Amino acid sequence: MTTLLRALASASGLSRRKAFAAIREGRVTVDGRPCSDPSAPYDGGELALDGSPLTAPAAERAYLLLNKPPGFVTTRSDERGRRTVFDLVPEALRAPGLHSAGRLDMDTSGLLILTNDGGLTYALTHPRHEVEKEYHVRLAAPPSDGQIARLRGGVDLDGRPARPVRLRRLAGAEPFQLSITLREGRKRQVRRMFEAAGGRVTMLRRVREGPLELGGLAEGSVRRLTPAEVEALRRAAGGG
Repeated sequence: MTTLLRALASASGLSRRKAFAAIREGRVTVDGRPCSDPSAPYDGGELALDGSPLTAPAAERAYLLLNKPPGFVTTRSDERGRRTVFDLVPEALRAPGLHSAGRLDMDTSGLLILTNDGGLTYALTHPRHEVEKEYHVRLAAPPSDGQIARLRGGVDLDGRPARPVRLRRLAGAEPFQLSITLREGRKRQVRRMFEAAGGRVTMLRRVREGPLELGGLAEGSVRRLTPAEVEALRRAAGGG
């Protein structure tokens, strides 16, 4: 079950710390009812922050695809002054309430969905929906057959087994470049899984989320999603 804290952070673009504070301060409602417990279970319902719904009206909803470069954080603002992915969004594509549907580490690049549709964000990030995410990985050294077998079978992270993943060597690439596909999204999961198997990731790029592929979008560029792409994402996320 997703917590209110996680749902608010995902739907608003706030950092976990700021989302926690907003909930504790009584600034968050679910279906019009205040909730001040960050650990309260959240399984849908209209989220609002300071009285403003986190899902924009249908006519004002924005759905963007960004090819995130390394070196950018995915929160709306950063206390340490680091660049955020929203600095990359052209003025013509900006919209009220725009946030990232899920996150990528600062050092990770690739596909990132930006939207102001909190319902879609919730559906894409809820563990129950198991939306596939594919990454291309470069390792410091070629992986052994044993390491690959261990990753495919699932490794332990934080005392809990990670789900098995699909893993393949990239055709025509160097022997230490792989594709990995997983259906869960723990913090820094891909890097930590390879570390647990004795490898070290030197490059990580997300190339697909559900049916949506990065394609030839240049690094640092943003484009609108087509209505067909948005509908395909909804279907992949259980109708979100």
